[in-house]
Amino acid sequence: APGRRGYSGAGAAEFLHRSIVPTMHYQKSLPRLPVPKLEDSIKRYLNAQKPLLNDEQFRKTEELAHAFEKGIGRELHEQLVAQDNQNKHTSYITGPWFDMYLKAREPVLLNFNPFMSFNPDPKPEYNDQLIRATNMTVSAIRFMKTFRAGYLEPEVFHLNPEKSDTEIFKKIIRFVPSSISWFGAYMVNAYPLDMSQYFRLFNSTRIPKLNKDELYTDEKAKHLLVLRNGNFYVFDVIDRDGNMLKPSEIQAHLKYILSDSSPAPAFPLGYLTSENRDTWASLRKNLLDNGNAEALQKVDSAIFCLSLDDFPIKDLVHLSHTMLHGDGANRWYDKSFSLIITKDGTAGINFEHSWGDGVAVLRFQNEVFKDSTTTPAISPQSQPASVDSSRAVQKLDFKLNDALKAGITKAKQTFDATVESLSLNMIQFQEGGKELLKQKKVSPDAVAQLAFQMAFLRQYDQTVATYESCSTAAFKHGRTETIRPASVHTKKCSEAFVKGLSKHSTEELQNLIVECSKYHGRLTKEAAMGQGFDRHLFSLRYLALSKGLPLPQFYQDQAYARLNHNIISTSTLVSPAVQLGGFGPVVADGFGVGYQVQDDWIGCNVSSYPARNGKEYLQCIHKSLEDIFNVLKGKKIGS
Repeated sequence: APGRRGYSGAGAAEFLHRSIVPTMHYQKSLPRLPVPKLEDSIKRYLNAQKPLLNDEQFRKTEELAHAFEKGIGRELHEQLVAQDNQNKHTSYITGPWFDMYLKAREPVLLNFNPFMSFNPDPKPEYNDQLIRATNMTVSAIRFMKTFRAGYLEPEVFHLNPEKSDTEIFKKIIRFVPSSISWFGAYMVNAYPLDMSQYFRLFNSTRIPKLNKDELYTDEKAKHLLVLRNGNFYVFDVIDRDGNMLKPSEIQAHLKYILSDSSPAPAFPLGYLTSENRDTWASLRKNLLDNGNAEALQKVDSAIFCLSLDDFPIKDLVHLSHTMLHGDGANRWYDKSFSLIITKDGTAGINFEHSWGDGVAVLRFQNEVFKDSTTTPAISPQSQPASVDSSRAVQKLDFKLNDALKAGITKAKQTFDATVESLSLNMIQFQEGGKELLKQKKVSPDAVAQLAFQMAFLRQYDQTVATYESCSTAAFKHGRTETIRPASVHTKKCSEAFVKGLSKHSTEELQNLIVECSKYHGRLTKEAAMGQGFDRHLFSLRYLALSKGLPLPQFYQDQAYARLNHNIISTSTLVSPAVQLGGFGPVVADGFGVGYQVQDDWIGCNVSSYPARNGKEYLQCIHKSLEDIFNVLKGKKIGS
């Protein structure tokens, strides 16, 4: 219906939908992220250290922790609370967290940028590169326009959707003033989520600067950036009245770019965004001084980056490599996100992580997938508009001097060597998933995490620092909190399965799994409610350093450093739009584990460098899942 979708004179839907509750309706009244009590954080910290240390190491760490809690830690905590009370418009983690990302000098590639790939369009003929690129671009622009007009449905986590995810509730809540609307939702067990990150999805980029990068957004820009074969193209997708270009014109311009036979540049600029940030900052200054300000401005302010790759996808491992890093020439890793579409219409998103977390990107992905597959702007029969694309599309030219050419060459060498050393492997465990685990009354996420612990013990005979990301978007300007899945419970259970099967009955093993599940459930709940310890202790350390104080002894403890050297870094997502997601290891001797627990299968995507064997780790994960599932089914297992 034209009314609902808001058709413009151009005849294409300008909006995804028109929510009767304004997008930012709940933002003002979101609860604030709590600063946990210091004694709670110290207790939780010690619980996380316990499985990683021997008795003597633990005693030393415990002493340092209690001294910190009674002394300098208490003072810092009180300062943090006072500071937080003076900044009620935001959260205590916002400043330190942006700083942590923007001051990091490592390349964003592999160290920070994750990827999420889309499922294929259910209609095979729509997976053509040009058709899918056009449809997804149109849906992405619709999303942007819907968000900016305030028509995008607010992001709400419904615990009881029959009551809260209803037209009647929406009709009532929209009349409740913004200053108290959150409470109205809370009354029906619905939790509105923070949407303060969404504006950075579009027209945004991370700009390299010495010592600390900057986030840049220019909402006035109307053009799209398209990369193909290492060449840069821009064209306007919004006209001067703010309407979207006709889909058939977008299709014509993309077709023009796909049929451009210009050779790949000898020195592809994209490689620079994979460099160390200080190196890139100096080279960028050189680019600006060399007459490239206008071209760079086009790149930085573009609505988003669309990367069109000239090859099809061979398999899921190839897909992961393509979306996580690609060839380096046809990417601009600093853009808030890039939509990547290969020759066979396989699509994915690679995003820069400082500006936002998975929640905003996943919502964008879900909406774009749904819109582009259920109400596609063009079909395989659609003809591109007869417009003069050679005038509308501008190919960007960069003037390079010898220093820049040398910089690009070196960046390419570093890129090639890094990517060469990266392994990506995956498995799908087909013998069960969420349904069976819920039947057995254990948490699906807890079982996956237990398998990661058990597998590492089997492979390397140790328990190591493990990180699981948890969103704190239920709070104003919340980011993430860490769940620490390695516990005394997972250690005890893993040792029973890996080393002591003969000593335990099936029933005892079942009880150990249930213990792990309960404890993991508690940790997850605490983290989601802003009651983890990682962000709190991080903020106290940040505060001490920002005040020029000497670093407290507590933070100089080797055990503190070891806990934050996350050998197993994990993140999960399940969505109808996403086929798989992944990211690089966060340390050289680590694993990056992207996983999803579906109704009847479990998928894991593992990245590693030569210090670790990812293929073998996955085999151990598979064996662990097999053992856990068999025990839950009451079967006796052999070693």
